[in-house]
Amino acid sequence: MPNDIAIRLPQQSDASSGRTAVPREHRPDVDLMRLICSATVMLGHVGAQFIRSTDDDPANGSGAYWAGHVAEAVNPYAVPLYFAMAGWAVLVGAPPRDSARMWQRIVRNTVPLFVWTAVYLVWAWLRDRNDRPVTELAVNSLFGSVRPAYHLWFMYTYIPIIALLAFAMLVKAGKRPWGLGAALLGIAVLPSVLTTAAEVTGRDLPSPAWGFGTYSLVYAIGGALLFALPAGAVRWRWPLFALLPLTMAGSLWYNTQIHYVMPNAHLFVAVMSICVLLLISRVRIPEKWRPLLRKLAGAALGAYMVHVLFVEEIVAPLVSPDLSGPAAGLLLIGLLITVLALSFASSLLWGRLNLRRLLG
Repeated sequence: MPNDIAIRLPQQSDASSGRTAVPREHRPDVDLMRLICSATVMLGHVGAQFIRSTDDDPANGSGAYWAGHVAEAVNPYAVPLYFAMAGWAVLVGAPPRDSARMWQRIVRNTVPLFVWTAVYLVWAWLRDRNDRPVTELAVNSLFGSVRPAYHLWFMYTYIPIIALLAFAMLVKAGKRPWGLGAALLGIAVLPSVLTTAAEVTGRDLPSPAWGFGTYSLVYAIGGALLFALPAGAVRWRWPLFALLPLTMAGSLWYNTQIHYVMPNAHLFVAVMSICVLLLISRVRIPEKWRPLLRKLAGAALGAYMVHVLFVEEIVAPLVSPDLSGPAAGLLLIGLLITVLALSFASSLLWGRLNLRRLLG
């Protein structure tokens, strides 16, 4: 989700510093990937409302049930590819030159996270939907995502990953990023600190979500490797077109027959993510489309942040378990287009109002 996505070009002399400056060129294929992933996440959340209307039971409405699960089956690669893009940006595309620049990236993601958490909590309070006091939810949100801002869980993993990768890159470059190191140490020991405090005080304390698992780190580093492949490195793409729908069929089988939702670390998700990445990476984007693509990609984070408002207020009231299969499919497509249009329009609007730093 980072905006700092670039590739290295031939070196040029920087006379002011006496060092070699490395100009960067924008990667429009990565912009395209950001848009695809953003739209796919929204597809999954719209589809989830159809599944939710049936209590995940086809006996309660097979049309809505299968429409929702088909939408969810093509969705799983989005989150892994967000991690992949994050890894590529930090390790290859736009490596941090110093701690100050990395802290700017972290702040650029953390501020919208908490602003939108506050927006969702106030919105749910006004709609009388919070299941606990808003002050309690606000405190808990400092440690992990809370409802109704459930989709923001991703940021509690995304931010530590980019911090860790940047820390490693800066150490490798001979820097001494003490602040980043201290922050990462704090994230590492926070669970044990809260557990000890709960045992000593006898109080229930929040469970921290800051951090990452093996799968997210592997997606980030592996994604950096694959995104960095030169043009033409993947010469045979037709097997990917054959394999991709098979992984989506596998996802549909798993979600309906084994467990919903399939974990991000599942083999089907990994293979699906690799297929999509290799199909999109280095694809040539016509010059005339690049300015619009870049503009929309710049609005993708904001659209991701706001879209659940539209899902809850527009999609949820309109979905019924009594829909036939064709009606459910058509409604899902129409609602997805509506959510996409409203989310990106909103993000583009506050971008024009110079509110990007606050709202993403």
